[in-house]
Amino acid sequence: MFFGESTIMLSYPVNLELDANNTFLVTFPDIPEAITAGDDEGEALLNGLDALETAIEFYFDDKREVPMPSKRKKGQLVVSLPALTVTKVLLANEMIRQGVRKSELARRLNVHMPQVDRLLNPRHSSKLEAMEAAFHSLGKRLNISIA
Repeated sequence: MFFGESTIMLSYPVNLELDANNTFLVTFPDIPEAITAGDDEGEALLNGLDALETAIEFYFDDKREVPMPSKRKKGQLVVSLPALTVTKVLLANEMIRQGVRKSELARRLNVHMPQVDRLLNPRHSSKLEAMEAAFHSLGKRLNISIA
């Protein structure tokens, strides 16, 4: 996925620790609010994605930029956000950087506030055309690439 001139893929490094109960504790150095666990590594990583998406909702609610992932260390596992969630994170971060509130975005897009709320809901299946229009209203262009 391209945003501006750079390729953006949000793959967050994961810390997995086996605890005393033989469950895997999952934490994210870049998103400390995302904490979960799983009975095995696969379940822990799956739960990690859910915890990451939930933490991102907190950032959106608090109108704080979502931190970009740090570079993973050799052998470190990552959890990658789905492409649509990536676009929502980038949109929210750009709105914060430009000082554009949801009401202003709604005005620019000529839509009602619930539509903007859905654009900024990581769990809502927004249409790609709506995401493109939102970026365009911020003076940005959304390009998609397959690698």
